[in-house]
Amino acid sequence: MMMKTQTNQNSSRREFLRRLSIGTAAVASGISLVARAQQPSPAPTPQKSGEKKKLGVALLGLGRYATNELAPALQITKNCELVGAVSGHPEKLAAWQKQYNLPDKNLYSYHTMDRLADNPDIDIVYVVTPPELHPVYAIRAANAGKHVISEKPMATTPDDCQAMIDACKAANRKLSVGYRLHFDPYFLEIGRLAKEEGPFMKMTGDRSFVFGNRAWRVDKILGGGGPMMDLGIYLVQAACAAAGEVAPVAVTAKQRSKTRPELFYDVEETLDFTLEFPNGAKFVGVTSFNHSSDTFRAENESGKGFIDFQAHAFSYGPGTVVTDKGPLQFPRQPQVDGKNCYQQAWHMDNFADCILNNRECVASGEMGLRDIKITSAVYEAMRTGQKVMV
Repeated sequence: MMMKTQTNQNSSRREFLRRLSIGTAAVASGISLVARAQQPSPAPTPQKSGEKKKLGVALLGLGRYATNELAPALQITKNCELVGAVSGHPEKLAAWQKQYNLPDKNLYSYHTMDRLADNPDIDIVYVVTPPELHPVYAIRAANAGKHVISEKPMATTPDDCQAMIDACKAANRKLSVGYRLHFDPYFLEIGRLAKEEGPFMKMTGDRSFVFGNRAWRVDKILGGGGPMMDLGIYLVQAACAAAGEVAPVAVTAKQRSKTRPELFYDVEETLDFTLEFPNGAKFVGVTSFNHSSDTFRAENESGKGFIDFQAHAFSYGPGTVVTDKGPLQFPRQPQVDGKNCYQQAWHMDNFADCILNNRECVASGEMGLRDIKITSAVYEAMRTGQKVMV
C-alpha cells in the first residue's frame, strides 16, 4: 500500500513539473509563433546543380539513442553533420563538446535553446527526448527557425502531433519523424511488393523484448504507454505498408494479465491487437515488454504470395526474409566502421536533401500523426473492450 501511495505521489509530482515546464515553454513559444507567423521564414532555396552543402544538425537530448546511434550516424552522412547539442546536463554537453569538437556557441541547455534563432550554424534540430516532451521542444525549435526531426513515436496524442505540424508550417520549416525503417531495404520490400503485386490481405507480427528496469518507457506520462508506443508502432508501420500504405479503419485490443505488475503498474505489459483496413485486409499482432520476438509476415488473399520476416524484422540484424519467390538475396546493408547506424544516416541525409531541394519528406509529420491516431484507438479499444473506429 505504501508503494502504491509513493507511486501516486511520484506520478503527481512528475505531472506537475511536466505541466509547469510545458506551460512556461508554451507561453514563450506561442508568443514567438505569433511573431514568426507575421514575418514567416523564407522558403528553403533549392540546391543548385553541382553545389555541395552540409546542413548543421543539433541533437536535443543526449541519451542512449543519440549517443549510440545518431551521433555515429552523423559521422558518415553526406548532406548533414553534427554541429551542436542541447541538453539539461552540463556534464553531457562537456563530454560531447570534447568528443565531437563542438564550439561553445553551439551548445545549449533547455532554458537557452530559443537562442538557436541567432545561430546560422544549426539548420536541423533532432528531438530525442521522451515522447511526451517532443511537442514542447519541436515547437520551440521550429519557432527558432529550425527544421525538425522528432524521434518516434512522434508524440503521445494526436493533438500534440497536429500542434507540431502546425508550428512547423507556420514557421515554414520541414518536419520529419525518426522512422529509420523507411530507409531499410528489407522493410522497403514490403511496400514494393504491395505496390507491384497488390496489397497483402493477411498480416501477423510480434515486436517484443524483455524490459528490465524502471525507465521512461514504462512511464505512462513520459512514454504515452508501454510496448504499444515503443514497439507496436513498428508493427503499425509495417501493416500500413503491406496494406498498400493506407490506414486502418478499425481496431480491437486486449491487454494480457501482468506477470510483473510492480514494474508495469501504469502501462500494459503485453498487448494483443488487430487492425482492420478498408479493403478487408487484417493485421493480428502482439507487442510486449516481457518476451522476445521480432517477426512480421504478410500474405496475399490466396496465401501463395507472401513475405516473411522470420527474425530481426525491425531491428538491425541481417535478418531472414523469405518470399514466395525465395529468400531476399540483397544485403540489408553492411556495417560502417563496425556500427549499425546506416538507417539513421540515410534518414538524416534524405531529410537534409528534402530541405536543400525543397521537396516533401518520406517520413513526414502527417505519417507520424496517422500512427498516433492508430495507437490512440488501440488504447481506447484496450480500455473499453470494444472495437474502435480510427
